[in-house]
Amino acid sequence: MPRRKKIPQRQCVGCREMKPKKELVRVVRTPAAEILVDPTGKKSGRGAYICFAERCLNEAVKKKRLERALEQVVPEEVIETIREELVRRCPKA
Repeated sequence: MPRRKKIPQRQCVGCREMKPKKELVRVVRTPAAEILVDPTGKKSGRGAYICFAERCLNEAVKKKRLERALEQVVPEEVIETIREELVRRCPKA
């Protein structure tokens, strides 16, 4: 019987649901204290995952879950960049 490949799961900081890593976008705080969207999921630094839904980003910001996950205050312009990236990457339903 062939072995099943395990699908990595991550928790969205907005809705707090566990989802496959590929269904989420990674936001990373680099060692240089920059906050970026990490499309590859391979940049070094502290990461947080968010669903492609804008409501999840809003929830994560409103309840300061994104700041807590990244252990740093997230500036408003960075949040706007993340929002634009989510809209751009959002799989069309």
